[in-house]
Amino acid sequence: MRFLVHLIVTGLALWLTALILPGMHLGGGGTSALTEILTILAIALVFALVDAIVKPIASLLALPITCVTLGLFQLVVNTLMLLLTSWLSGLFGLTLHFDSFWWALLAGIIIGILSAIVEGIIGVDREDG
Repeated sequence: MRFLVHLIVTGLALWLTALILPGMHLGGGGTSALTEILTILAIALVFALVDAIVKPIASLLALPITCVTLGLFQLVVNTLMLLLTSWLSGLFGLTLHFDSFWWALLAGIIIGILSAIVEGIIGVDREDG
């Protein structure tokens, strides 16, 4: 259940970020609302899988430079995970595209902030009991 909620929150953050940033392109455009929602959820699933499988390995390999930069290099790792998600989504015929590395960096920051805010509001990580 928690994974499903996290997936919906990530999809919402992706969608809101695509509305804000002109350099981020999400979804097919011109399709039905249901198709657009399913596309966004599929991209959120790809993003969740990349975050669960690839990001821990990349973070471990980048640990020395992350320490030297006092954690700022983690922004680059997050950006690379978004770009990898974009590439993998393209393989499945899903549209997630960034005009440049810098748009992906800014998108990563905004997605992180929006996800944290929404998860804080709905209390995803709270223990019920």
